[in-house]
Amino acid sequence: MQRKLPLPRFVSLKSARVNLRVGPGKDYAVSWLYLKQGLPVEVIQEFDLWRRIRDSEGTEGWVYHSLLSGERTALAAPWLKGKTQAVITMHRSAASDGAVVAEMEPGVLTRVRECSFGWCEVEAAGRRGFVTQKEIWGVYPDERF
Repeated sequence: MQRKLPLPRFVSLKSARVNLRVGPGKDYAVSWLYLKQGLPVEVIQEFDLWRRIRDSEGTEGWVYHSLLSGERTALAAPWLKGKTQAVITMHRSAASDGAVVAEMEPGVLTRVRECSFGWCEVEAAGRRGFVTQKEIWGVYPDERF
C-alpha cells in the first residue's frame, strides 16, 4: 500500500521539459510547457498518477507524477521580480547579522537543504548559506525539515 503524502506539499520539476495539462490525463490539452528543471511547484491535488500543481506565479494544471521530484528547491522572492535594487541576502549563519555570503536577485533558483526556526539553508550558483524562510517561495512558513 502506497503511503499518502500530505497535501499541499512542495516538490520540484524532475525534467527540463514538463507539460502542464488542463486535466489529469494525456488526452487533455497542454496549457503550458515548463523548460526549467528543478523549478519548485506546489502539489495541491492528486488523481491516480497525476498531480495538480501550482507554480510561483499562480498557474495551475496537471502533470504526470514521474515528472516531479521530492528534491526541495525554492525561488528567491519571485514576488520582487522587476523591482529595482531588490536583493535577497544569503548569510553564513542563520542570523541577520551573520556575514553575507551572497546577494541574489529575485527569481534565482536555489536548492533547499533544510529549514528551521525561520531560516533555510540554501545553495545557489555554488554558494551555500542561509536566507530567511519568508524570502523564498518553495517552503511553507514555519516548515521544518
